Amino acid sequence: MNVQSMTGFARREGTTGRHRWVWELRSVNGKGLDLRLRLPSGFEGLEVEVRKLISSRLNRGNLQVSLNVSVAEARVEAVLNREALAAVQALRTELGDLVDPAPLKLDSLLAIRGLVDFREVEENEAAAEARDRAILEGLEQALDELVAMRLSEGVALAAILSGHVRTIADLTQRVESDPSRSTEEIARRLGQQIALLTEATTGLDRDRLYAEAALLATKADLREEIDRLKAHVAAADDLLAKGGPIGRKLDFLAQEFNRESNTICSKSNAAAVTAAGLELKVVIDQFREQVQNLE
Repeated sequence: MNVQSMTGFARREGTTGRHRWVWELRSVNGKGLDLRLRLPSGFEGLEVEVRKLISSRLNRGNLQVSLNVSVAEARVEAVLNREALAAVQALRTELGDLVDPAPLKLDSLLAIRGLVDFREVEENEAAAEARDRAILEGLEQALDELVAMRLSEGVALAAILSGHVRTIADLTQRVESDPSRSTEEIARRLGQQIALLTEATTGLDRDRLYAEAALLATKADLREEIDRLKAHVAAADDLLAKGGPIGRKLDFLAQEFNRESNTICSKSNAAAVTAAGLELKVVIDQFREQVQNLE
């Protein structure tokens, strides 16, 4: 399963019967799946199916989805208000010789307000169902385009992230192999510090001093941080290889990477290790920034 970005755009349009429809889908980064749907009046009944289709294809992202529908061929019908016509005829009979006995003309009838209403012909149930089905099929096609764009960008992001993980692995190896971490170097440095203290200060308990030095040496050891960094590198590689919606998991790993790099910098007693730790922090920041774009 490929890694998918959260950004993309798709547009799909078509006609069905006398209706022309246009779908536009815009997707940007989001913590979850946040769908903002805009449907034209008369098409609110599609909302449930639209949300179902989108949630079946996407897991994360802020989506703006809009549908525009226009009528390519307007069909109008005249609707006669028969009650009003009966009232007009009754009034004419009542007035008798006071009005012109000639038959009422069409233009006279049309001039009477509310007697005849012109309105757009409503779709019958079968035609409306066929129209809605075609519109939803158009949404599925638009989703195909959107997912394809997100997947394409996801491939590029995965390559960038893999490069960052390799750099983190290399910097971790540099810290691990630094000469300052060898047992001999640690012993030599501690010996020098103890010698300076014992020469400059009288009354120190030599055994207690060595015990405290050993404790400090243990606290300054980076073995645990290095092992955890290696484990996080392996986990990131595994996630990128499996693909799918891995953005949240990689974001958690980025936080763990950052935690270990901070500890390395705080515990470091060598310039080269500190420099590697600072480089780690820079790469991890870049890694986390790119992870924010993944589904």
